[in-house]
Amino acid sequence: MDERTRKTDDDLAPSLRRPAPEPDVTTRSRSRFRIGVGLIAILLAFGVYETVRWTKSAPPAGGRFPQGGLQTVGASTVALGDIREIVNALGTVTPLATVTVQTQINGILTQVAFTEGQLVNKGDFLAQIDQRPYEILREQYQGQLAHDQGLLAQAQMDLTRYQTLAQQNSIAKQQAEDQVFIVQQYEGSVKQDQGLVDSENLNIAYCHIVSPVTGRVGLRLVDPGNYVQTASSTGIAVLTQLQPITVIFSVPEDDLPEIMPQLAAGSALPVTTYDRANLHELAAGQVSAVDNQIDTTTGTVKVRAQFDNTDNKLFPNQFVNARLLVKTLTNVVTVPTSAILRGSPGAYVYVINTDNTVAVRQITTSAVDGNMTAVTSGLSAGERVVIDGTDRLRDGLQVIVASENGQRTAPAGTRAGSGSQNRGQGQQSGRPQNTSPPGGP
Repeated sequence: MDERTRKTDDDLAPSLRRPAPEPDVTTRSRSRFRIGVGLIAILLAFGVYETVRWTKSAPPAGGRFPQGGLQTVGASTVALGDIREIVNALGTVTPLATVTVQTQINGILTQVAFTEGQLVNKGDFLAQIDQRPYEILREQYQGQLAHDQGLLAQAQMDLTRYQTLAQQNSIAKQQAEDQVFIVQQYEGSVKQDQGLVDSENLNIAYCHIVSPVTGRVGLRLVDPGNYVQTASSTGIAVLTQLQPITVIFSVPEDDLPEIMPQLAAGSALPVTTYDRANLHELAAGQVSAVDNQIDTTTGTVKVRAQFDNTDNKLFPNQFVNARLLVKTLTNVVTVPTSAILRGSPGAYVYVINTDNTVAVRQITTSAVDGNMTAVTSGLSAGERVVIDGTDRLRDGLQVIVASENGQRTAPAGTRAGSGSQNRGQGQQSGRPQNTSPPGGP
């Protein structure tokens, strides 16, 4: 019994054993993550190494600061020339005449003879008002005039007769004298009737509206069929004169001492107008009038310039930039405006010496004309000044001057074109060659 039971238990034991566990999935994921982190660390280290190596490497030859530390600058030669003294101002195009066409008589507007935006001449027909009521009144006044003229003729005839009879003592003298005053009364009635007839003729003329000036018609303000009245402030249309036209702008009061003597002498002061962006020229004219007082709030005075405007480039109420030519300075020392620097001592430039070293030179400037400036003291014709590359210059620094054709002019003992410098060779003007690292001052 016991042996059977033991044998049966041995037979069932293998079926109760658990299989061997498989490798854990979490362990494999951690291994892969560690490998990926290691690769990323290697790539980052390589990138940092290359960045440091590239940063410490020298810049390519021929850059702004080539090997040897010589800085390349642009230069210009000071010369004599003419400088225009110009006053720049903001202006508004103002017509010489702006007329609101209004009716001078009450009535129905029967016809509008113009189109919106049309150019009309002085005296051209614009609109028509019904004139029939005024024609009827004129006929009535003409009839009254004829009646009073007949009474006047009869009274004059009686006066002649009474004067003859009075001389013959056939009638009382008082009767002849009274007839004189009767004739005067009828003469007054005739004049009054004639005035009424003339008034109606004028009203009929007012019914026919014509253009008072030569210009452009604006938008129609009243349509045909409306009853127009003299008390209305709207009007029928607005006419604006375009040729000639003016521009009103303000100039500082400090410029008046140079402007007024020329106007008093009859000299023409040219004025040129440009568009809102101050790029394209619109028209050229001259000053026609100066206001009689200075605006105390701004310290400026208004100036009116007149233009022919034959091409209609100037439009009423247009915003423009005006340039008033006050005078022209002839045969003065001129220098590019880009060469002038400003600091605590005032205006100064970098002058290039014969040994290609720069020196700070203080100057005095006057008028500016575009990209050129007149210099009254500090420079003379023939000297060279730096116009480009002044940001890292200092007094006494040796530079490479770039000529107009792109070549470089280096001091003796250097090779500007190759970007390298002959080190350990002779000195220049008693000054050792600059051996500062690239990118240095």
